[in-house]
Amino acid sequence: MLLTLSTTHVPATDLGYLLHKNPSRPQSFELSFGQAHVFYPEASPERCTAALLLEVDPVALVRGRRGASGEGGALEQYVNDRPYVASSFMSVALSRLFGSALAGRSQGRPELVERELPLVAHVSVLPCRGGESFLRRLLEPLGYRVTATPHALDETVPEWGQSRYFTVTIEGHKRVSELLTHLYVLIPVLDDDKHYWVTEDEVEKLLRHGEGWLAAHPERELITRRYLRHQKSLAREALEQLLGEELSAPEERARDEAEAALEARLSLNEQRLRAVVAELQAGGVTRVVDLGCGEGKLLKALLQERRFTDILGMDVSWRSLDIASERLDLERMPELQRERVKLIHGSLMYRDQRLAGYEAATVIEVVEHLDPPRLAAFERVLFEFARPERVVLTTPNAEFNVRFENLPAGRFRHADHRFEWTRAQFEAWAQGLASRFGYSVRFGPVGPVDEEVGAPTQMAVFSR
Repeated sequence: MLLTLSTTHVPATDLGYLLHKNPSRPQSFELSFGQAHVFYPEASPERCTAALLLEVDPVALVRGRRGASGEGGALEQYVNDRPYVASSFMSVALSRLFGSALAGRSQGRPELVERELPLVAHVSVLPCRGGESFLRRLLEPLGYRVTATPHALDETVPEWGQSRYFTVTIEGHKRVSELLTHLYVLIPVLDDDKHYWVTEDEVEKLLRHGEGWLAAHPERELITRRYLRHQKSLAREALEQLLGEELSAPEERARDEAEAALEARLSLNEQRLRAVVAELQAGGVTRVVDLGCGEGKLLKALLQERRFTDILGMDVSWRSLDIASERLDLERMPELQRERVKLIHGSLMYRDQRLAGYEAATVIEVVEHLDPPRLAAFERVLFEFARPERVVLTTPNAEFNVRFENLPAGRFRHADHRFEWTRAQFEAWAQGLASRFGYSVRFGPVGPVDEEVGAPTQMAVFSR
């Protein structure tokens, strides 16, 4: 398994000082699972490349096998991809061989430690459970240009399609310690596996290596869960420490409950669900994706209608997806019923191949939570890339807010709302979308209609 790191910073051979490895002297290191070699394929003032070649010994893996995946399944111990791909073994090698560089220390060139350099990292084979879109969702928010070349499952049998393996190159102006840290954390996250038991000390490692970037990452919850091997208690502990003063689960739920209480007198949520389901039925669709599905209220309503045979719920919050799973009782659902519904973690900000092919998409009380740059990204994800035949979208009508006696003037219904549109603003936005992406759109009220200020919720139905 080969990882290379290149720079064109002049003099480029300064990379040796930052990595604490002499470009003129190849070195080999014994590890518990094999050997690692560090050498420089090129080292000139104009360009320098450091290579880490990791030779994982499959026999050593079996001898030293510990943990759940090594107990029982003897075949997996001998037949696996670990010697050939970047995985948690690579992260261990980075920590052992480039520990000073990871920590941002350099005796020879201390002034370079905090300097951003033009860097290119190349990983020969990187497993990615989630595909190229997931790979980009992890790396591009960190400011990297990503080139990913997929590998066929079997080149002699093309109908089998693509594997989960990619050759990946990332480029950007970064500190060397920063790039190594991103690789250290994200390689096992992309692989969604680790070769050792995950305990509380891994929380400390994640927080230490995630300092300065993980809290702001749009996929921080997923990164945390995968890095900690889906141990919920550890992931919860890590997120609580990571987010600090940001919204806790009880606070977030309190905000949602405040909005629900405000609208409860009108039974507005129930009316919204009925209106959306009616629109989908009228359109004759059977395959529906609910974007920003939250705790699964619409999904439950769709499951009650037999015509909907393929229902997908997507949300950026793992916590909401866990609640949705419990609400739908997925674990105890009969198998035929269970095949109708699927929950996935994902962001509305990034193109996602999993959203393609659905006849209809629903977006219920979601857009008002997006600030302008994210709203623009969402528009392309849904209307340009996913392109369902029909989109049913609802959002609050700001004009109706004056009818809520307990809502102070000028305040939004939910503390996380970035905006709330008037009817004219909503119609102008929706008509602009329809024109740009080849849809027609019609509007309808949801809830009791006030002659002066309209209905509390406004709905747009887009048809392609």
